[in-house]
Amino acid sequence: MRRTTQATHHGATMSELNDLLEPTTFRAQAMGQGQTLQRALYERLKQAIGQGRLLPGARLPGSRELALELGMSRNGVIHAYELLTAEGHVQPTRQGTVVAPVGRPPSPPVTNPRSLPWHRMSQRSEGFDRRRTVADDLQPFMPGIPALDAFPQAVWGRSMARARQMAGADSLSYRPAAGEPELRQAIATYMRAARGLQCHADQVFVTDGTQQALELVARLLADPGDLAWIEHPGYGGARSAFVSAGLKLQPITVGPEGIDPPEAWWSERTPRLVYTTPSHQYPLGCTLSLSRRLHLIARAHAHGSWLVEDDYDSEFRHDGPPLAAMQGLEPHAPVVYVGTFSKTVFPALRLGFFVVPEAVVDRVAGVVGAWCPRGHALSQWALADFIDEGHFTRHLRRMRRLYRARQAALREALARHWPLPGQVLGGQAGMHLVLSLPATHDDRALAWLAHQAGQSPRPLSLYGTGGIDGFNGLVMGYANTPEGRMNHLVKQLAELTKA
Repeated sequence: MRRTTQATHHGATMSELNDLLEPTTFRAQAMGQGQTLQRALYERLKQAIGQGRLLPGARLPGSRELALELGMSRNGVIHAYELLTAEGHVQPTRQGTVVAPVGRPPSPPVTNPRSLPWHRMSQRSEGFDRRRTVADDLQPFMPGIPALDAFPQAVWGRSMARARQMAGADSLSYRPAAGEPELRQAIATYMRAARGLQCHADQVFVTDGTQQALELVARLLADPGDLAWIEHPGYGGARSAFVSAGLKLQPITVGPEGIDPPEAWWSERTPRLVYTTPSHQYPLGCTLSLSRRLHLIARAHAHGSWLVEDDYDSEFRHDGPPLAAMQGLEPHAPVVYVGTFSKTVFPALRLGFFVVPEAVVDRVAGVVGAWCPRGHALSQWALADFIDEGHFTRHLRRMRRLYRARQAALREALARHWPLPGQVLGGQAGMHLVLSLPATHDDRALAWLAHQAGQSPRPLSLYGTGGIDGFNGLVMGYANTPEGRMNHLVKQLAELTKA
């Protein structure tokens, strides 16, 4: 700008505006950032005011003068000034547009942002840090990722097309908090036939995946400070959900036949919730015996406790038909069944559900209605169609065969190349194996080396929930890793281990 000598009110000078709005630099920066000149002018003046470079009372150039200086339209300058005025940064006066006196208190100098008082986060967030990326999830041996290359996308596309045909204007509003009736009915029908659940559609509540289901269950059935028993090692999402609900955790070490809490603890450390993965323990892969399932139900009845049955991937049983769910073993059992479609369909669908006993349906429905306004009608209708038309059952049948073959290829490669002593655990069902490591080898260090090499096995020690026994090994997902790559990948991992 050419006018460099005139002083403005309260010590700000036009030279400061010259530096801020030098025409050539101003236009080049706006073009480089993909901004209109109007937007660039607004943001530069707002930033200068916020930083104190333009003090309260400083008069800005007239719109005609500034437009001519910057080579932009006068309307663009006027609109930028109007937006600054509406936000309270400047104000019009008889002398022109001036910087408004906003009473901004002086900010203390900051040398370390983490030392600021507001930087502290909640205690419930301590100990949680998950920074996996989408690329990490798609690397070989990542647990919990199904065979994405084998999903029938064309069939799913037809289900989505039929769902779109159902959509009217009302589908754009909030949807039923418990989920779309069509999907609730499809889930109930399938679960009665395939998993032995005793339920009808009203007992099914649709969620945005397992995590939301566990968070809702924890808040529905327990109060802050209540005790929750949780498997060790176990699913980190359950730990996160219960801690977020303010519950106290009591780890129960998992044995060869699953969770087995000391009998005295039922009286001495009575739980409000007991979380378990009975059909395929996560991550060790063992199965809770029938006698222990019945014993848990009996003790929960006697002590007023709830059992949370997470049945995350029991559909993929490799040595026989899937085991019946614990929920269906006894009428009126104090069991909340939690299921997910992230493992059986695909993770991006973000749909799960939980099933409650009939005696509490009305109360749960009221609370869920208050807490969880829902949407995603199209994906729920499509999933209901996918189930009702038999595509879901056929897809699961294909995936069982595929996962058996991929697990066999992984076992064969481990037998051929793995250089360390240890056990392979959890092959009866699911989509992963656990490879135990000797104490001389740090599972976290080995997992980090594998990650640098483009693989994503998870260290078993990360699944600890605070129990007495430590666990050391690798959790190796095989579902999304083609058979033909297993030998090379295991050989690569073995070389890293030797090194």
